[in-house]
Amino acid sequence: MLFEELNLSTPILKAIAEEGYTKPTPVQAQAIPYILDGRDMLAGAQTGTGKTAGFTLPMLEILSHNLPQAKRHHIRALILTPTRELAAQVGASVKTYGKYLPFKSTVIFGGVGINPQINALKNGVDILIATPGRLLDLISQKAVDLSRVEMFVLDEADRMLDMGFIRDIRKVIALLPKQRQNLLFSATYSDEIKKLCESILRNPAIVEVARRNTSSELIKQSVILVDCKRKSALLGHLIDQNKWTQVLVFTRTKHQANKLSEYLQKINITSAAIHGNKSQGARTKALSDFKAGNVRVLVATDIAARGLDIDGLPHVINLELPNIAEDYVHRIGRTGRAGNVGEALSLVCVDEYEYLRGIEKLIKLNLDKSTVDGFEPDPSIKAEPISLGGGGRGRGNNQRSRSSNGPAPKKRNGNTHNRDKNRR
Repeated sequence: MLFEELNLSTPILKAIAEEGYTKPTPVQAQAIPYILDGRDMLAGAQTGTGKTAGFTLPMLEILSHNLPQAKRHHIRALILTPTRELAAQVGASVKTYGKYLPFKSTVIFGGVGINPQINALKNGVDILIATPGRLLDLISQKAVDLSRVEMFVLDEADRMLDMGFIRDIRKVIALLPKQRQNLLFSATYSDEIKKLCESILRNPAIVEVARRNTSSELIKQSVILVDCKRKSALLGHLIDQNKWTQVLVFTRTKHQANKLSEYLQKINITSAAIHGNKSQGARTKALSDFKAGNVRVLVATDIAARGLDIDGLPHVINLELPNIAEDYVHRIGRTGRAGNVGEALSLVCVDEYEYLRGIEKLIKLNLDKSTVDGFEPDPSIKAEPISLGGGGRGRGNNQRSRSSNGPAPKKRNGNTHNRDKNRR
């Protein structure tokens, strides 16, 4: 199928062609016809499947069919996202594909000055992309009028719930017109998501392009077993020996992200950290430097697991496994995007064996486990509770200590960890 077959108008097709695309991804091919028909929709799509264009393209098409006669712009479409980075990504998509249409769009999120956002809204906006907290701030200041919204998109709904935005979402929905088209996107499903769907969507079309709660088939996943205290050194060793030039590394805490970034800098591996304590300017610069190749390693907490869009990112490393299994899927989804092959490697210590078992159960896959010469785990070390940054004891959460019996590794020879050819 080609984009020309999806009943999109010439201005949109021209913008798509200029980006070098000719064929829609599976989620785009399935979702766009339903959206153009005016249906509410629930889309289950992993990150990296092209879902952002999957709703921005038909949104622009629908809005273009009824251009307002007056010069005054009002909010006709509202897109809610959980993070600043994702909001910026969606905003860029709207501008890219709507460049030949007379629409005005703006992105609003916290962490930056509110006055420029108020001024942008005063000048009129057709498409508003927002995070829930800042949107409600602007609504309280009477800077936002949602009374004429025709399309409402809730992107990364599962992440919204994980981050505690459910009340904010319901407050926003209460301000929307009853007659509107609703689109809900979620990479994973839960009872809470189902409940939210029932309260928002009317007879929705269902689109699902990947099995629920699974990781991309294009991502080569594996585990290296190592002692907790030697993870940073092993990471540096792997980056150096394999000559990796672009690596996204995830940690559980802001402190660990800063600590790892500083360590890598000391061993002459350029690095930057991105997390919730960083200003928006610092986060934007770090991401920009990483994309431009000015730094080899970007260290991030889970706040960045969604919304980071890095073309052709080859490597995602979990320095620490997430305590929520679903977050593993979101983290590794930064690679293996848009048809590209990617690699996801987790450095796992004895404290994290329970987390690893939970992840393998979720993705229904036993991950390949190995060790690296010189970094083999000490079998005498016993598991300790994992600290999630709250100042508690232990190397790592409020699990009870367990024995060190865990996954059986395969020995890796030499300085690198060449992979088993038969592994997925």
